[in-house]
Amino acid sequence: MYRRSHYVPYPLPCHTREVRLLIARCSVHYVGRLESRLDEATRLIMVKADGCVAIHADGGAYKPLNWMNSPNTLQENEGEWIVANPKGETITITLHEIFLETHHHLGEDPGLSKDGVEAHLQELLAAMPETIEEGLTLIRREYPTAIGPVDLLCKDKDGNTVAIEVKRRGEIDGVEQLARYLEYLHNDTSLGKVRGIYVAQVIKPQAKTLATTRGFTCVEIDYELLRGNKPDELTLF
Repeated sequence: MYRRSHYVPYPLPCHTREVRLLIARCSVHYVGRLESRLDEATRLIMVKADGCVAIHADGGAYKPLNWMNSPNTLQENEGEWIVANPKGETITITLHEIFLETHHHLGEDPGLSKDGVEAHLQELLAAMPETIEEGLTLIRREYPTAIGPVDLLCKDKDGNTVAIEVKRRGEIDGVEQLARYLEYLHNDTSLGKVRGIYVAQVIKPQAKTLATTRGFTCVEIDYELLRGNKPDELTLF
């Protein structure tokens, strides 16, 4: 039975540009490329200003149990949310009890400040994109999107757009970050076909495996080589 706890604030209109947070006992049903369910439990539901909906448990670090990036639509019924995207995927969130609902405008974010090595690595690669892949030419460094800047946006020798994520150490979170950028960039038809390359000094095996399943190319770059201190050495996976 659906109910709100007595101390819950007023509901937030779905057209807001603010972040909306719910702590609720809910069950979730996803239908799309596969089908999955989350049984009834207390979870955090987050609706970001860009429309992304994410469902979190109390654990698992940053990664939600289920989520849907924008563009999507959010239909709110009594005790039920239906989130749908243009691909035909849906997430149905059944709200059994809402304990807390709040919202806040976060304002402009300055973005992630990279450490010195990572920032310099990005700068060197922007000047020499051909060291990542033969025939690459730079379109723009820190290409802006609504979900954050893409480190490097390039064109390959066949004229296709390439989104490049640069890390000092390549881990799974960087692969997920690149995947989010690619999903966003695919909606911009002016860019044409877009693919991803994950670049780091060292890429962990789990990150390589995930990147490969996502269709990304992994490139390990020698930072000292780029600075001109070592012989030519570049490894592709």
